[in-house]
Amino acid sequence: MSTYQTAESLANLTFNLLAKCQAKEERLAKQRGLFQAEFKCLRLFGSDKSLTCKEIGKRMNLSRSRITRVLDGLVEKGYISREIDPTNRRNMRVTLSRRGKILTNKLDKEFTDIHYEILQDINVSKHKSLITTMEHLLTATENWLQKTK
Repeated sequence: MSTYQTAESLANLTFNLLAKCQAKEERLAKQRGLFQAEFKCLRLFGSDKSLTCKEIGKRMNLSRSRITRVLDGLVEKGYISREIDPTNRRNMRVTLSRRGKILTNKLDKEFTDIHYEILQDINVSKHKSLITTMEHLLTATENWLQKTK
């Protein structure tokens, strides 16, 4: 297979994988009464105690007005709170509520459990090479994005 044919296969595979990953996220979000954007926003926090609206917008690649709607929904559901950033009054700080922390912990576990189930369809002897290949692909994609800024 030529490099161009490999690139063509990779393009198709990543396109389809992205669609399946989005469907997976939608399903998990729906089970929790969330919109997919709300689900993604909650998953952004990870170990961060709080994020600014600007950081969330940049990570999610959404407009200010769309981020505001997502955050409004999460505030209404009791998962986050917003307050003016004491270090820069022009910024809003978004913090997970106690209820939000409990939910994100559950979402993280459920997300890992889903991937555990998915890995059951792949021979254990292929797991390490799968992760290594995914890491290489991620790094190469990040490098490409940096070069094309």
